Amino acid sequence: MRYPKMLLLFSICLLTTNWLSAQRKQKGMDTTAVFDAYAKKAMEDWRVPGMAIAVVRDNKVVYRKAYGTTRLGTGKAVDEQTLFACASTTKAMTAACMGMLVDEGKVKWTDPVIKYLPDFRVYDPYVTRELQIRDLFIHNSGVGNADFLWGYNTLDSDGILRQMALVKPSYSFRSSYIYQNIFYLVAGKVIEKVSGMTWAAFMDQRIFRPLGMSRTKAELRLVKDDNIATPHYVIDSVVQPIVRDTADQVGPAGSVYSSIEDITKWVSCMLDSSKYSGGRLVKPETWKELLRPQVILPAEEFYPTQRLTHPNFLTYAMGWFQHDYKGKKLNMHTGSLSGEVAIHGQIPEVNTAVYVFANLDHAEMRHALMYKAFDLYALGGNRDWHQEMFALYQSIQKNRAQQVKEFESKRVTGTKPSHDLKDYAGVYEDPLYGKIEITLQGDRLLLVLNDRGKGKLEHWHYDAFKMQWDEKWNGSMLIGFQSDGYGKIRELIYGNAVFHKRPE
Repeated sequence: MRYPKMLLLFSICLLTTNWLSAQRKQKGMDTTAVFDAYAKKAMEDWRVPGMAIAVVRDNKVVYRKAYGTTRLGTGKAVDEQTLFACASTTKAMTAACMGMLVDEGKVKWTDPVIKYLPDFRVYDPYVTRELQIRDLFIHNSGVGNADFLWGYNTLDSDGILRQMALVKPSYSFRSSYIYQNIFYLVAGKVIEKVSGMTWAAFMDQRIFRPLGMSRTKAELRLVKDDNIATPHYVIDSVVQPIVRDTADQVGPAGSVYSSIEDITKWVSCMLDSSKYSGGRLVKPETWKELLRPQVILPAEEFYPTQRLTHPNFLTYAMGWFQHDYKGKKLNMHTGSLSGEVAIHGQIPEVNTAVYVFANLDHAEMRHALMYKAFDLYALGGNRDWHQEMFALYQSIQKNRAQQVKEFESKRVTGTKPSHDLKDYAGVYEDPLYGKIEITLQGDRLLLVLNDRGKGKLEHWHYDAFKMQWDEKWNGSMLIGFQSDGYGKIRELIYGNAVFHKRPE
């Protein structure tokens, strides 16, 4: 009597298992179709030329697809081998590299930075002395955004670090948070000093090769391939290709280029506590440390998406933003260069991760696709993140346009420059920001910043001129001039910086 009952129970269990398996397969097919249609709709509304998406669940790639074109007007399709900019999603890779050196006992998170880089200085001597390796990854140094040191500048990485001694603090040491790319460059220099190889070589040998990421390059200069997505920008309401930017000067902060097939290997590895087929990148406790909340974020330092997701906490780990999503901790980071974007999101608690590439400047559909993927593949829910975020960012753009209109309404009409245009020409210098050269060509003043950025000046009012960058996607700004007591033009005001005119 016992055996028939056991046989019946076994049969019921087998039938139930087969039914559940069939349901999962059917659900998986439906999920794939739903997400594919969703991605296409988002791409169309945001006018994105090309993108690629991957979703990993339970150590399997459950979705990976490429969309659109690498460059408008060419018809060349994006495929799973097309290279895109990882931009700031690179930061988590640099942090993992340091974690490897910690595991090997070659460095400690609490070591002073000057132990390895004795010549490195920041403005405050106390911070110079107390700055630890951990601080390089969590944006709490007190030094505000210093991207002007590599944007529109010709400084090499060593020159950028020397200039850091001149950057005044924006807040007190470890008291708050302001996003800071340069300290990831410092971390890369520490990796070089400790390992005896360049940061790019370390990344290649310790991450890309072990994971089989054969197409991934640590720096743009290493890319020798024409299957690469061209950056695009909306200029005068038209999506247009633009000149590619580079982050090679601050490589450890954001210079990696990868394909969706390659990056999926990194995504899977980090989701599985850094394990891969040949071993693991870092020890389990180091992986946990990399993802442990380190700094509480002020709300104003997080993405506008929080207006919709309403997080209960906002933190930053080592190369990861963090917030709660449907009761789970979401580790995520965006990447942005001119005309290129990425996003990487991971929820280890449900073994699910998402990565999105796109070749349109600040195409914030990346956030919507990330949240939608988590809903479809792990957490449930049918909220239309795309429509809500599209409306949110349309509203933000509308507000910005209104602010520009209000600013322009304050222009004082009927004024003219206090000097002949030729008197404004000359070389203006600032120890931190570098050099601005003003020249007169015909009846137009031209500006060149650090022998790199170029723009045209149009009189605005009094001694203020509106400067439009030649690279239109970089926008415009007001440039002011000031005279000394003898009536001579002596200073140029650029943002918050004051450049002094070189004696003639």
